[in-house]
Amino acid sequence: MPVVLKSQEEIEKMQRAGRVVREVLELVRDHVRPGATTLDLERVAESRIAELGARPAFKGYHGYPCVLCTSVNSEVVHGIPSKKRILKEGDIVSVDCGAVIDGYYGDAAITIPVGQKIEPQTQRLLQVTEASLKAGIAAVKPGATLGDIGAAVQGVVEAEGFSVVRDFVGHGIGVHMHEEPQVPNFGEAGRGMKLRAGMVLAIEPMVNVGKPDVRVLKDGWTAVTDDGSMSAHFEHTVAVTDTGARILTE
Repeated sequence: MPVVLKSQEEIEKMQRAGRVVREVLELVRDHVRPGATTLDLERVAESRIAELGARPAFKGYHGYPCVLCTSVNSEVVHGIPSKKRILKEGDIVSVDCGAVIDGYYGDAAITIPVGQKIEPQTQRLLQVTEASLKAGIAAVKPGATLGDIGAAVQGVVEAEGFSVVRDFVGHGIGVHMHEEPQVPNFGEAGRGMKLRAGMVLAIEPMVNVGKPDVRVLKDGWTAVTDDGSMSAHFEHTVAVTDTGARILTE
């Protein structure tokens, strides 16, 4: 599938979807506490998406059963909300959400600490992963390359001794959840496809405390770190404009 450049009008529609995603994530953040289940978070999100007049992007996508992905601790991405998954003090939970308005998609993720007693290394993981997303977004401008984004993310992560997941990458987004191009969180500056105004990208670093290797559990969805180390995930949907990056999920 070729890369589809979006018009200003289409980017405005995507920002509407992006604002729904952001509002849902902030509401979910308020419900993350010890004793809550990941299904509790799912119910909060599903209800709010409906109230805001949007359609959930994930539910039914290739058979996925929920509106959120909730990935706890060593779960990297695509964790399925469950009443059996009870959050504990010191856990972290990555919450990934997508919404559709007027046929256009928004997609974002945050990783949230549970309670107040977070291990210093885990706290640093969250800070570094979020900083790597900001670095990737800062690399976005017309004429830059996909490699510039990946190199910016990778540089921040590896300077802190963490590792970037390579089995999952960011993606183009628009009237489909996943469009071209793929947006790796690693790479070489100056390499790869050149960015053009009108491209819209979901940039989403997934960062592990240990090695980058991951495996998918028997449920066919949940990806976990192979070595059992903690993992964090942050994501924004970003439009390439004539002057740089416009974040659509702020």
